[in-house]
Amino acid sequence: MTTIAPSARPRRARALTAGSLVSLGALLAASTTLLASTPATAAETLLSQGKPATASSTEGAAWSAAAAVDGDLTGTRWASQWTDAQWLQVDLGSSANISRVVLNWEGAYGKAYDIQVSDNGTDWRTVKSVTAGDGGTDELAVTGTGRYVRLQGVTRGTGYGYSLWEFRVYGESGGTNPPQGAVRVAGSQGNWQLTVGGQPYTVKGLTWGPAMADAPRYMPDLKSMGVNTVRTWGTDASSKALLDAAAAHGLKVMNGFWLQPGGGPGSGGCVNYVTDTAYKNTMLTEFAKWVETYKSHPATLMWNVGNESVLGLQNCYGGAELEAQRNAYTTFVNDVAKKIHSIDPDHPVTSTDAWTGAWPYYKRNAPDLDLYSMNAYGDICGVRQDWIDGGYDKPYIITETGNAGEWEVPDDVNGIPDEPTDVQKAEGYTKAWNCITGHQGVALGATMFHYGLEHDFGGVWFNLLPDGLKRLSYYAVKKAYAGSTAGDNTPPVITNMTVSPASQAPAGGEFTVRADIRDPENDPLTHKIFLSGNYANGDKRLVEAKWRPTGNGTFAVTAPEKLGVWKVYIQSEDGRGNAGIETKSVKVVAPPVAGTNIALNRPATASSAQASYGDCPCPATNATDGNTGTRWASDWSDPQWIQVDLGSVRSFHRLQLVWDPAYARAYEVQVSDNGTTWRTIHATTSGNGDIDAIETGATARYVKLQLTARGTGWGYSLHEFGVYS
Repeated sequence: MTTIAPSARPRRARALTAGSLVSLGALLAASTTLLASTPATAAETLLSQGKPATASSTEGAAWSAAAAVDGDLTGTRWASQWTDAQWLQVDLGSSANISRVVLNWEGAYGKAYDIQVSDNGTDWRTVKSVTAGDGGTDELAVTGTGRYVRLQGVTRGTGYGYSLWEFRVYGESGGTNPPQGAVRVAGSQGNWQLTVGGQPYTVKGLTWGPAMADAPRYMPDLKSMGVNTVRTWGTDASSKALLDAAAAHGLKVMNGFWLQPGGGPGSGGCVNYVTDTAYKNTMLTEFAKWVETYKSHPATLMWNVGNESVLGLQNCYGGAELEAQRNAYTTFVNDVAKKIHSIDPDHPVTSTDAWTGAWPYYKRNAPDLDLYSMNAYGDICGVRQDWIDGGYDKPYIITETGNAGEWEVPDDVNGIPDEPTDVQKAEGYTKAWNCITGHQGVALGATMFHYGLEHDFGGVWFNLLPDGLKRLSYYAVKKAYAGSTAGDNTPPVITNMTVSPASQAPAGGEFTVRADIRDPENDPLTHKIFLSGNYANGDKRLVEAKWRPTGNGTFAVTAPEKLGVWKVYIQSEDGRGNAGIETKSVKVVAPPVAGTNIALNRPATASSAQASYGDCPCPATNATDGNTGTRWASDWSDPQWIQVDLGSVRSFHRLQLVWDPAYARAYEVQVSDNGTTWRTIHATTSGNGDIDAIETGATARYVKLQLTARGTGWGYSLHEFGVYS
């Protein structure tokens, strides 16, 4: 497979210039971290008393549904027939913001049941589920908006039916229903508007990160931010929980459909859109099923077919074939759009890419799209000019944006992308929204990236709430969408972070991290230091480092044993759900060894050497060249050996072995005066890789590592085999 990317990590490619973008789809893994819902602070009102109530059944005329909302806690009650699937509902008369439901059970109680809300008495959304009820009084905090509130029984707690003395619903009347009605792209060239039920609708959105099932606990937070839309990349049975929670809080959902290769170059697999009719038919059938399922859901805003695939096809094809595939892909997107319109004429269809150079393909091959969509980060403000220069006749939505990405920033002193600071990231969101709203009549809003919880390399770069902690970017989005953050307690601000030494931190030794850290509200702060091996070993996790404070915003941090460039993070938390996170790189090198490396540039031989794999050839002499960027690598079998000829009988007192990830778990250090007769001076069966410092004295001409058990499924691989006199 070939690519047409002119460089390894270019800026966002505009017009007809394609570039290799980092896949952001990897950040979609659902987090298990939970955010606490903020309780309602508005004054509660008992909304249900005396309102019309109905039920699935009654045990008799004396136990009607109305008896559960008459205010009599001990004298009257509703009682159902003696089966599980029974319900009781109350019509509040108008939409209300529901904050609490209180159930006063008679002896026949519900062991498992749902509390549901509805705008029309037909389409219901679950706002609370109880699975271990034990009778008595159940007081349930809920968050939802609706006119109708229902108790839906699942499992009875006794052999009787369900029986309630009182069903009380509390909240604030006058809540607003989610905007309803057909969604249209209205207006004309350069003067478009998205409308819902004929009313103007500007997309103020975020891409969705948590598990779909966890949507009810996060929707109140999104609503508090002024968010009215969330975007997904895939739609299936699990989407219902998100759609229900969104509708319950007055939000809409841009339902996504995933197509290969999704997420830009380097991800998602390869499909031949010219010849693979089976794949296209399968996707068309699958998408149609979910459009049919959710077309009438009150939270559905529009359908989004594919993500970054026009650009991503360069990972699969090149030259004329790439052009044919891009034309075939966008033609297929048009087929999907036509199919969706035939099922659901009331919601628009769009398609997302990460490259405005995709738009000519859509213009030529996908006339049935209602609007275009674009993922753009640091170069977001260039999208407007690209649209003008391309002479397009459809509006667009920005489906991902925020701070500059890894592929858009300059490299730092250690040759890796220089991640923006928290302050710069927040400014990136503000800039993005200003550029979007500045293209009036054409840009119809945005779903910014990313309402995610992952606390790892990508999560810290892009997420508004890594580990559930709100950052400066979170409040930048809230100010853009809600208009103000007045009264909010905001995160600590970290500036002027430095690492010393930045490029010579000894493996296993200490280096210094310093920063200016302040909290706007002077909250007491808790600091943490994390390390990520993303650039050293591909591990994107953040692992807490061994560190100690040395005063005045300075920390002594123990470097990893593994050589390479690491990211080090300062995380400062204010105890109020906020955090400042700042990061710099540190290059970990082999620690200095006292004495002279008498093996440096001496002849080395080995039992085997890989001729071609990855960065190979990897001959034995790479282990004695003094360069930790080269390595010796053996065949993938046991045993193996490598030896160095010191040129004459020499005395030495220590060895330093700098392992590649393919290390030795068991080996012996042997010496010889003639290269034939060997004696063992050191042995281990518990090697763990990275760097082995071996203190052992000997006098010999030859030094050998006799390697008997590998630590991985690969062979043995050494960056350096040092022998010190």
